[in-house]
Amino acid sequence: MTEQASKTDSTNTSLEPDNNLVSQVRQEYQDAQRLFQAQTLLVQRYIESQAAALADASIQGMPQVRFMLPDRVTCLTGRSGETMTATVPAEMREQMAGGLMDRLTGADLGATLRQRLLEMEQSSNQAVATSASLLRYALVEHMVYNVLPSGRSVTYEVEEGDEIPSRPAGAPLEPESAITAQTDAIAEEGQAEEGRGELLVPYVPAARKFYLPQWVAFDAEGRLLASTINEAEAHIASMQRYLGVLHAAVGMAPYIVADDEYQRKRYGILGQLVNQGRAFARHQVGEIIRTIWKRARAQDLNRGLSLSLPYFNDQELKIEMHRFEVIPAGRIMFVPAFVVRAAREQEAKVAQDTRLSPSTRRHLLAELRELEQAFITKDR
Repeated sequence: MTEQASKTDSTNTSLEPDNNLVSQVRQEYQDAQRLFQAQTLLVQRYIESQAAALADASIQGMPQVRFMLPDRVTCLTGRSGETMTATVPAEMREQMAGGLMDRLTGADLGATLRQRLLEMEQSSNQAVATSASLLRYALVEHMVYNVLPSGRSVTYEVEEGDEIPSRPAGAPLEPESAITAQTDAIAEEGQAEEGRGELLVPYVPAARKFYLPQWVAFDAEGRLLASTINEAEAHIASMQRYLGVLHAAVGMAPYIVADDEYQRKRYGILGQLVNQGRAFARHQVGEIIRTIWKRARAQDLNRGLSLSLPYFNDQELKIEMHRFEVIPAGRIMFVPAFVVRAAREQEAKVAQDTRLSPSTRRHLLAELRELEQAFITKDR
């Protein structure tokens, strides 16, 4: 686990504004830090090893997990820093989260583990309650600091009408920066050979303006940077899993949102995911337009046409489909004007759809207008 001293040097990405709720969350986080730092180094390392195993089991979706409490812990007895050493009863050292019923019902281990740790924190035995608090803190710290790779220092701007900053700010990088530094190229697990360090990978300037360049599939003009569209889809999935780990950490211990590294990683990957998710959807819309024209020239659209238009939902943080009918099933000759009419009808519906966020509506409307414009003329 990263030493606490290094965390205090981070840039200010703390929660704003500093209202009562934020102050309370930050106080909970600081209390958890203080409790962990009060432990002996041996107990800290033991707790960290158990937390790492719990994190792996939770992320992998295991049905149950066993873990051990330390034999003794240091308890805080007051705000002024008084401590006492308490022994964990031998019969309570071995614990388990999940079980047969959870396995049969498909219950999420993360939620089950969180509930088990919260129950233990309510124990009348102070040593058990303290151990549970230590495990919960070490678990989320491990998930944020050790499970997820760190990326570049980035700044995103907010697109007009958006809520989430997702457009990289600043001028394009200079060509001589094409070979990244060690902090720019984060090797995937198992890629770097032991003893040989990190593998440095060159990224194009467009990719290096994002938090994790290795997962950038499209540039600012929507050009595909990945080798294939399947690789681009895999990059989107990797970013979604990254955010999923951050969300799981918050579910385990909400006070982790007061941690600067959590805020930095969430800011970096969220902006990148929204940007690349939208670019992926726009690219697919372009492919749909080309496919329609190709099939139209082959007289292959005279039996009806329905479309599934991909768009990125920035509330659900995933690609979804907007489905609608262009030409009803039957022997009807394809005319480009049918697509124009259907797109305009869908624009009117989407503009009133309050189930989508304003920025998602804006994104989907732009795709529908692109579809409309592509079929206003027959000259293709």
